Amino acid sequence: MIDRILDRLTRLHPKVIDLSLERVLGLLDALGNPQDRLPPVIHVAGTNGKGSTVATLRALFEAAGLRAHVYTSPHLVRFAERIRIAGALPSDPQLLALLEEVEAANGGNPITFFEITTAAAFLAFARSPAEICILETGLGGRLDATNVVERPALTVLTPIAMDHESFLGGRIEAIAAEKAGIMKRGVACVVAKQGRKAAKVLDARSTELGVPLIKEGEHFFARTASDGGLIYRGPSVEWSLPAPALAGAFQYRNTALALACIERLSRTAPVPAFPDFPPGALGLGVRSVEWPARLQRLTQGPLVDLLPEGWELWLDGGHNPHAAEAIAQHARSWRDKPLMGVFGILSTKDVDGYLEPLAARFHTLRTVAIPGEAASLSAEDGATAATRHFCLDAKPAPSVEAAIAELVAAGSAPARILICGSLYLAGTVLSANS
Repeated sequence: MIDRILDRLTRLHPKVIDLSLERVLGLLDALGNPQDRLPPVIHVAGTNGKGSTVATLRALFEAAGLRAHVYTSPHLVRFAERIRIAGALPSDPQLLALLEEVEAANGGNPITFFEITTAAAFLAFARSPAEICILETGLGGRLDATNVVERPALTVLTPIAMDHESFLGGRIEAIAAEKAGIMKRGVACVVAKQGRKAAKVLDARSTELGVPLIKEGEHFFARTASDGGLIYRGPSVEWSLPAPALAGAFQYRNTALALACIERLSRTAPVPAFPDFPPGALGLGVRSVEWPARLQRLTQGPLVDLLPEGWELWLDGGHNPHAAEAIAQHARSWRDKPLMGVFGILSTKDVDGYLEPLAARFHTLRTVAIPGEAASLSAEDGATAATRHFCLDAKPAPSVEAAIAELVAAGSAPARILICGSLYLAGTVLSANS
């Protein structure tokens, strides 16, 4: 039943993406404007690190005993992953009733899948009590369907890089301007360290709207302690915390971004929204973050069972050059075992930009087409591209399972296998490994 209604909702508009706020605002009005009845909202935009930052924020609030609504996209295995209501994913009957109600209110009018499902999330959130609501933009910011909350408690901008150029513009300045569209007059914005061109755009927009910017590297900092823990220093605090639960050195920065939000909301806002945020919750929250397919080690399941003793299987859904650079940087610390890879990506992405920093780090690579994705790059074209970027042993494989089997056969000692290139590929891997 869920699949049938989701299929109907995808057919309401001829385009998958058509950036506008008019359609979603019309539907929300028909639903009684639930976006105006939400708990305090943290609105997150950016290119990379959005999901990890949102997951960290959720873990921190829940560790403090607070209920959090969370809206993210895309999902990896089940649509319900997108809408977390006061900490819990909706059941199939609950989700079906919600989607049918929103579908009826829309009355068959043209609307994109993301817009109508965002309206469904707002309706669910407005009906269930919670202390905080965390919204992740789907694409861009200015015209994203999540950008209808007039007065969020805080906005957040993660690192901005080139991605979705056909919708957001072919220059970093244009992309930054779209992301900056979530800023609201007088509402503070917590900002990750940005490149010079993006930073200039954000500064100009914040000046225009009177938005206080809380900047990484200027107002808050994070560094790695000698024991591997995280030391956060902000305008009013210094916290010594455990290492982030999520793998990758870049997760220290994502964690710091979330901590800067907590500091602002609990200590330094003109009227602190959470003045009694318990200090012990920070360490517990940092240790308990979960966010699938972001340098996630898979430790059990059918795909893991294909590996001999001592081998490791990792999964990452990053799909743009900035994400690949972060993976490549982390891979420098993986010196104990050869790194092998399974790679699949959409043909609409910057394939060469993704492979340039990463391909040569693979001792052996097998490329696959993403199952069920018409826009997938072919396995053959993926292998050609990887070879172009100095991966000396890159060959196509018919499936992820076959690719893993080939890599195991080619290895003479335990190795680390990383499956990467696309969130869509990551979703099929998690489904196959469940």
